[in-house]
Amino acid sequence: MKILELAPARAARGTVRLPGSKSISNRALLLAALAAGDTVLRGLLDADDTRLMREALGQLGVACDALGEGDWRVQGTGGAFPVKRASLFLGNAGTAFRPLTAVLALADGEYRLSGTPRMHERPIGDLVAALRGLGASIAYVGKEGYPPLAIRPRKAGASTARVRGEVSSQFLSALLMALPPAGGGRVEVEGVLISRPYVELTRALMRSFGVDVAAESARAFRVPGQRYASPGEIRVEGDASSASYFLAAGALGGGPVRVEGVGRGSIQGDVRFCEVLERMGAVVELGDSWIEASGGGRLRAFDLDLNHIPDAAMTAAVMALFAEGPCAIRDVGSWRVKETDRVAAMATELRKLGATVEAGADFIKISPPATLNQNVAIDTYDDHRMAMSFSLAALGGVAVRIEDPDCVTKTFPDYFRALDTILRRA
Repeated sequence: MKILELAPARAARGTVRLPGSKSISNRALLLAALAAGDTVLRGLLDADDTRLMREALGQLGVACDALGEGDWRVQGTGGAFPVKRASLFLGNAGTAFRPLTAVLALADGEYRLSGTPRMHERPIGDLVAALRGLGASIAYVGKEGYPPLAIRPRKAGASTARVRGEVSSQFLSALLMALPPAGGGRVEVEGVLISRPYVELTRALMRSFGVDVAAESARAFRVPGQRYASPGEIRVEGDASSASYFLAAGALGGGPVRVEGVGRGSIQGDVRFCEVLERMGAVVELGDSWIEASGGGRLRAFDLDLNHIPDAAMTAAVMALFAEGPCAIRDVGSWRVKETDRVAAMATELRKLGATVEAGADFIKISPPATLNQNVAIDTYDDHRMAMSFSLAALGGVAVRIEDPDCVTKTFPDYFRALDTILRRA
């Protein structure tokens, strides 16, 4: 296995230009494919997950043409994919697998959707149950409640879908995006809706394509039946989740560290990681298209519900190694069904660095060590966010070994090069 040796760092300062947001990129690709007219997507993320979405759309008869410099032209289909029979491999890309499942299940075709072994361990039963209520014909190829899936043409069904909200907000987002070309309808959320900012991001992008989803209440949405209309051009924001690593580096290493491509007007929920940094004592400034963080010294301890920013919460967990006392991250049960079981993985790797950790079904408590352990080998579990978040441990003045560093190609292929430009070595 490839291993990346990160030398100890004494400070961090500089500027990083962020890659495009994965969440925006894959949603925009799908909506552009369904829209009437062509759409130019500027600043689209070029990484494994977006490549898988582009390849799947290509198999479905959608032309996605590279224009250079991160720009792509997507030729819209007006609501119906030309190819009615296909077998799609979607890796471990939840932002491709879940919405394509919904769109294809409400269409008139036969499709098989599969992924990596880990994707086949990530539950999808709540989405399938909701789609079946709308008349979708979906069969489990393997284990009940999990991919792979076999989809046949839709039959008559109800006009209201009911979906549980506590496993993944992607299920709700998938239903919202799939319903307009399928005649519209209502979606009711049962239980607690996690990661709500991602649902608001979905609604904002749908508005860009001419479809306004009405929120009847916090848990009920009405979706009109209409064609998406191309806005002509969409500019993809920099990835706010990726920004968290560099902003954390600024807080840990003195800074200032500035990230460009995302700012105060972002539609991404993870910009609220800035609130976590301020809670820990960092200084944060926001511009229209940039965010800057600086700090120094031991950070304040925290006890926070980070349900709304589960990805950036991983960055906060590693920052807890540098806090003045015990820290707690709560209501992150969704970590259990991500690219790996992130609660278990995070607890294991933090302990290697010397922390005392208590982990539960949906929380993790971290007591930092007096000093970090040297030359620790971090297992990344084929999870890009494990690799990126634990790279921050080098700012504790210790050497860190990152196993399988190439897992970051899922969302940020140049992450370690970008990190190296801001770290000042001991």
